[in-house]
Amino acid sequence: MESQGRENAQSQPSIDIQESNNVIETTLNENENNMNDSIGIEDVSQEGGKRKRTSKAWNHFKVVKIGNIQYAECNYCKKRLKAPSDYGTTHLMKHYERACKQQPRKMDIRQSFLVGNNKLSGGEELTSHVFRQEESRRELAIMVILHDYPLLMVEHIDFRRFVASLQPCFNMVSRNTMKSDIMRIYGDEKVKYFQLLDKLKRRVAITTDMWTSSNNKKGFMAVIAHFFDDSWTLRSFILRFVYVPAPHTAEVLAQVLSETLMDWNIDWKLLTITIDNCTTNDAMFHHLLDKLPSKDLPLDEKVLYMGCCAHILNLIVKDGLEIIGGAIEKIRDSVMYWTTSPARVENFEEAARHLNIPCAKRLSLDCKTHWNSTYLMLESAIIYKDVFPRLKVRERNYKSLSTDND
Repeated sequence: MESQGRENAQSQPSIDIQESNNVIETTLNENENNMNDSIGIEDVSQEGGKRKRTSKAWNHFKVVKIGNIQYAECNYCKKRLKAPSDYGTTHLMKHYERACKQQPRKMDIRQSFLVGNNKLSGGEELTSHVFRQEESRRELAIMVILHDYPLLMVEHIDFRRFVASLQPCFNMVSRNTMKSDIMRIYGDEKVKYFQLLDKLKRRVAITTDMWTSSNNKKGFMAVIAHFFDDSWTLRSFILRFVYVPAPHTAEVLAQVLSETLMDWNIDWKLLTITIDNCTTNDAMFHHLLDKLPSKDLPLDEKVLYMGCCAHILNLIVKDGLEIIGGAIEKIRDSVMYWTTSPARVENFEEAARHLNIPCAKRLSLDCKTHWNSTYLMLESAIIYKDVFPRLKVRERNYKSLSTDND
């Protein structure tokens, strides 16, 4: 009897706690309903006489009305999204799959497995991983973007076999689907940065430059924004990389640049525009001023136009290289001669070994228009400064011997 009494006494608190929880839950629901009634929220999910909703989105949302506006309320985070009858449910599924932080993640035991996470502190921690098709597709698209892989890669047999060996549940996409995924990521990133610039209270510095492709010789303009965010971190990203049809006159360049600034709604919050020093860009800047709101430009436009320091440095170095242009031309011809064929490269390295000069660094031919490559050519050639005259004497002797034999 005493033991039975103790058991009843021990079990009684759990019953009281359960009843208390039920009372609290009922009270909260009543308070929520009363609050909804006070602000005019009406649950119409169960209205009769309406066409049955077939989209799977309605498994996670319920329809509510606030005044005359119809919303879909998330069952998990209680966020309300506009949902008129002609809206569709795509935005609802995007919220459920990506944005909702409180939705119960469905874990299919057939797709979950244990993985080891190496910690910096040492050791390994086993955690469960669940495969999700959409996340894997996004990661695949990001990989293609970052490494500039061809879209056709996703249709290569060996690549498909490799992915299937990693995760048989992954449904490989076609190149057209991959293109759509990439464009979706681009659209999402553009919206994110547009909102960032729209909320920015500071001014934006712009740099722009023309680039010519090597294969089809078409001209493109790159427009880059630089600004400090709210945490005073310098941020930079490409606003636009756009094809500019020829001829690249001042009027055409000004039109392309002004359209870019207006599309991003930053034409009124400019700080500076940095461009190369040339007569075309000088004229382009004056045309651009006619398209910008002068009242919003800082210091009466006095500091808006900035010359590119790198371009100025490039002009200074080119003037200096003209003084030793003759010597550089001779070195360039020698490097070109001894790197044109594998046989000449072997002869050059053999001559270097005879002089006990290690061939750790190969000769590098420069590009005349890039002075930094000229520096790299001189840096590699100076190591073999004693090899060039020796080879020159050898070549002269070989030609003389050939002439005598003839």
